[in-house]
Amino acid sequence: MARKSPQDRRLQPRLTTTHGLLFQTDCLRLLEAIRDESIQCVFADPPFNLRKNYGNGFSDAKDEPAYFSWCNQWIDECCRVLAPGGAFFLYALPRLAYRFAARLELALQFRHWVALTMKGSFPRGRRLYPAHYALLYFTKGEPRIFNRVRLPIPTCRHCGKDVRDYGGHRKYLNPAGLNLTDFWEDTSPNRHRKSKARPGVNELKPLIPARAIEISTETGDVVLDPFGGGGSTFQEAQRLERCWIGSEIGSCAAIQERFDRFAPLSLGHLPSQRVLRSVFRHPSEFAPVKRTA
Repeated sequence: MARKSPQDRRLQPRLTTTHGLLFQTDCLRLLEAIRDESIQCVFADPPFNLRKNYGNGFSDAKDEPAYFSWCNQWIDECCRVLAPGGAFFLYALPRLAYRFAARLELALQFRHWVALTMKGSFPRGRRLYPAHYALLYFTKGEPRIFNRVRLPIPTCRHCGKDVRDYGGHRKYLNPAGLNLTDFWEDTSPNRHRKSKARPGVNELKPLIPARAIEISTETGDVVLDPFGGGGSTFQEAQRLERCWIGSEIGSCAAIQERFDRFAPLSLGHLPSQRVLRSVFRHPSEFAPVKRTA
């Protein structure tokens, strides 16, 4: 069989919008096509090696050395493409997160281990009840952008009064809301079929990547998600007017359907040539993907 030419091996997007490009490919192949230090924010929610069948051709049942070797590859590549001052958010189970953090610390600065509440699980063996996922937050040097995100002051849905006692300091609270902390209580996975892009798969609530993007970027910055999944990161980047780049090794139908519902008029376009030239080694070859019915 004749070998494919370099032209044939170059990437073409599966979906394009006014702000983003999605590639149906392996994340390492996408990362290979991206220039050094060209991405302002990376958000990654990788497979956890739990022997699940995602129906995308990827083996989620690697032996542990092979799994961490693969993870080291894409983590290192994400660090390479991250711009100075850029942010890397990595969502994982705690038992994986501490290993990922050690790898990230070789190239980046630790900022936070954000604990995201996980409800509906159960104790396993001689262990404590697992009640959180980890969201690692690292930056390449000092953060270029750090936006303070505020949350509404929580009130009772029945009586409308505050659910917490602020010890006489209620009047001093900022009317814009409470400062976001490193413990997020409103982030349990989407479990209801009506709110999920992919039936049978626990998905991130869009507010998780949304907060990461809001904290670390400004309008026009570029966000990379190498594990597209159901497209939560892409949706929120588009909504927040950030440019976005992503890959999904399996079917992209769920992401296509998400954008058909969320932002249909954005489909069939490309981000600006300025953005494409700053991110990709061969940007002139990309063409907008027309919407399909």
